Amino acid sequence: MVEIRELNEKIQKESEFIDLLLMEMGKVIVGQKMMIERMLIGLLCNGHILLEGVPGLAKTLAIKTLSSAIDAQFSRIQFTPDLLPADLIGTMIYNQRKEEFVVRKGPIFANFILADEINRSPAKVQSALLEAMQERQVTIGDQCFLLDEPFLVMATQNPIEQEGTYPLPEAQIDRFMLKLVVKYPTREEEVQILRENISDVFPEANKVLSPADILKARSLVKMVYMDEKIEQYILDIIFATRYPQDFKLEKLQQFISFGASPRGSIFLALAAKGYAFIKRRGYVIPEDIRAVSHDVLRHRIGISYEAEAEGVATEDIINEILNNIEVP
Repeated sequence: MVEIRELNEKIQKESEFIDLLLMEMGKVIVGQKMMIERMLIGLLCNGHILLEGVPGLAKTLAIKTLSSAIDAQFSRIQFTPDLLPADLIGTMIYNQRKEEFVVRKGPIFANFILADEINRSPAKVQSALLEAMQERQVTIGDQCFLLDEPFLVMATQNPIEQEGTYPLPEAQIDRFMLKLVVKYPTREEEVQILRENISDVFPEANKVLSPADILKARSLVKMVYMDEKIEQYILDIIFATRYPQDFKLEKLQQFISFGASPRGSIFLALAAKGYAFIKRRGYVIPEDIRAVSHDVLRHRIGISYEAEAEGVATEDIINEILNNIEVP
C-alpha cells in the first residue's frame, strides 16, 4: 500500500504536463474532448488511432495542433486510388552528378502522421503504412531506416462515401490501438468555432513539450499499477466477445462472428493505464476499463449477418457485455 501511495504521488507530480498540453490544444480545438484525450492515450501508449467521422470535425487540425504543442514534425498524407507505396515511404532516385542511386525519404518520416481517408488507397499502400506502424521501420532498396520516436499515425475513414474505396481488412484494422467515432460539436461549441474562424487572428498552440518528454512519460505510464482483479476483469470482457455463452450472454452468440484478439487484451490494459495517467492517478480502477472499452473493441468484434439484419451494432454488443460482466 505504501508503494502504491508513493507511485500515485510520483505520477500526480510527473503528469502535470497533461493539463498544460490540454490547455494549449483547447486554445485551437473547441470541444472534442474525447478525441483529444484518446489521442493522448495513443501517444502515451505508443499506439495508433483510426478515426471515423464526417469531414470538417477538426480531425486534421487536432493532430496538427498536437504536433505544434510538442514541437514535433507533422506530415499529412492524402490517400488516393493512384497513390503508390513509394509516395508514402520514399524511393531510390538516380543522382547524375554522383552517378549513383540515393534515397529520397517519403512523408512517413515524421513524428505525427495524418493518413487522410486511408480506405481510398489500394491494399499495397495500406500495407506499406501498416508495416511502418507495426515495425517502426521502413525499407527502401537495400537500406533499413528506423522511424523517429514518438511516432503516431492517425488514420481517418469517411463513413459517408463507400463507392470506390478499399475497406481495411480485419487483420490490418486490428493493428490500430483505438478506433474513435468523432461526433458533431454542440450548438454552444459551434458558436465558438464560428467566431474563431471569422475573426482576424486564429488561435495557435505554443510549444510546451519536447518529444523527449513524451518518451519519458511513456515509461511512467507502464509503471501505473494494475491489480490482478483488474487484469481478470479485462480478460472477462475479452473472452465474453469470443465465448459469450460462458458468461450467460447466449443471445449475443448469434450476433458475433469473431471476437477480440489478444491485441485487444494488451491494448485494453495499456489504454486503461494511459487513461489513469491522464486523470493523474497511479493506479487503474474499473471505470478506466469501461471508459476505453468501446474505443479499443469496436473494430475488433465482427458482427454477423443476423446482427446486421436486426440492426444490432458493435456498440450494442459492447454495452451488453459491460453491463453483464461482474465489476471487481
